[in-house]
Amino acid sequence: MTESFIPGVHLFRAGEQVDAVETLAKHLGGRVGLAGVLGDLNRSAKVVDVPGTAAVWGFSWSDEDSRSQRWFPQGITTSADQGHAENVNGRQIVCTSWYSHEVEGVHKGSRVTFVDITDRFRPRYRHVLLVEPLVPSDGLVDVVPVKVHAGGLAWHGPYLHVAGTARGVYSFRLDDILRVYSGGDPHQLRVRGNGRVDSFGYRYVLPVRFKYDALADDGFEKLRYSFLSIDRSTHPHNLVTGEYGIRTMTTRLVSYELDPETSLLREHEDGSARPLSMYDGGVRAMQGATVVHGTYYVTTSAGRYGRGSLWVGRPGRLKRFPRVLPVGPEDISYWPSTGQLWSLTEYPGRRYVFAMNRSDFG
Repeated sequence: MTESFIPGVHLFRAGEQVDAVETLAKHLGGRVGLAGVLGDLNRSAKVVDVPGTAAVWGFSWSDEDSRSQRWFPQGITTSADQGHAENVNGRQIVCTSWYSHEVEGVHKGSRVTFVDITDRFRPRYRHVLLVEPLVPSDGLVDVVPVKVHAGGLAWHGPYLHVAGTARGVYSFRLDDILRVYSGGDPHQLRVRGNGRVDSFGYRYVLPVRFKYDALADDGFEKLRYSFLSIDRSTHPHNLVTGEYGIRTMTTRLVSYELDPETSLLREHEDGSARPLSMYDGGVRAMQGATVVHGTYYVTTSAGRYGRGSLWVGRPGRLKRFPRVLPVGPEDISYWPSTGQLWSLTEYPGRRYVFAMNRSDFG
């Protein structure tokens, strides 16, 4: 139990959905987990030259995903973030998150995408819809999309943690991935006795296990969980998060300790998870941040037409490397064995996932 913590903001584990997840899994014939998805990848990415001087390798999505006006990429994490290994059964995986705009009255929530980059010439991937299972009194299972911005991802052990901005953090267990079939009301997913579910055409769904609610002590402003990453240079590992902010909004950078046994946040004696560190020294319009041996690597965007920047150093003393990133950079992650930083971009027609050499930035 960690006794040293920073007062002010904290997270409290709530919204337990274990029973609902079990009921949903039973209706759908059991879990397939991440292995099921990796054995059924159905889309091809294209290795391309990524704009900006920082990128050393990258890819773009299929034409449909690159142009989509509904889905926008946001978060990134990799199999290197897991903690015990840097691959999944020998396969190197990049995982990204997307949030949905409402189109024709339909909001599809959020999704994650698993990309197998083991073969650097032929990346393959598949999307998985994030859902929340509900068990009403009639005994059926309602399944609704998880409607969060999903601005950041952190994969640690069996869990995928998703940034929920003002709501806090949503936690998913990858073993809970389920295979489904489409059909029914497009506005709400509902499992019926025949085990069918409308998943907006997605073959796989990942139900949320629980949420960490964003809370604050009296006199403090709640933290906005805009992005996430894993700091594997600490022992135990830390969950790094922070705030996108413009004008007078706060731009805090915060780290929480992860329990190495569970991959969940280490809880204080009152049941809350309290930060190990909190700095006010972020920069305006942060899109992502990761930490390596105390050095922060922060991405910022210049909108739809200007190239993004990378900021490096300690909070309050971050050095800007201007316009080295493509247009619209988002979250950022670190792959220790390769020494590479990973990021992605969001705008239609300019969507890339790319690696950068950390050594290029001191």
